Amino acid sequence: MKKILIAAAIGMLAVGSVAAQESPWLVRARAVHLDMANKDTTGLGLTVDNKTIPEVDISYFFNKNIAAELILTIPQKQHVYSNGSDLGTFKHLPPTLLGQYHFTNFNGFKPYVGAGLNLTKICKEQISALGGTNNVTLEGHSSGLALQVGVDVPLTKQVSLNFDIKKVQLKTHVYAGGTDAGTLKLDPVLVGVGVGYRF
Repeated sequence: MKKILIAAAIGMLAVGSVAAQESPWLVRARAVHLDMANKDTTGLGLTVDNKTIPEVDISYFFNKNIAAELILTIPQKQHVYSNGSDLGTFKHLPPTLLGQYHFTNFNGFKPYVGAGLNLTKICKEQISALGGTNNVTLEGHSSGLALQVGVDVPLTKQVSLNFDIKKVQLKTHVYAGGTDAGTLKLDPVLVGVGVGYRF
């Protein structure tokens, strides 16, 4: 009987220890504003509009400091302008994978920094001819670095408020009448706010 009680006590302690550990999974939902750099080398005066989009990210913590974050959204539709005239629209899907370092020596908030890779697929272009003659098209993909800084503010043991800023390298070659006219660097700054849930 004594052995059974000791075994039960050890089992309860083990269960309590596992329950006290945080889950490695964290999911966030954010509203993110894209502020485009719009650096055009084509001479066509091209710009892409700024936009606020929904974003979902999934983080996995390898330990209390190191995590990987996958950032996802639905395909986003944006307008292309030439010297202020609306040429049409295109859609892009920009998944981003980041490695992060989370600081744990602050009370009441948990800042982090991250760096990784962005891959953007550009599709469903509906861009009209420029000046009635040259069709304008965009390259179908882009890849570049992504940098991140943010902070989680715990509200409960599982729920947190999140503030996040990212800088993403994003550019596309522009073709006018089938000829490479140069590049349009969008390189957006993404400012986000949202909530996170730690499972």
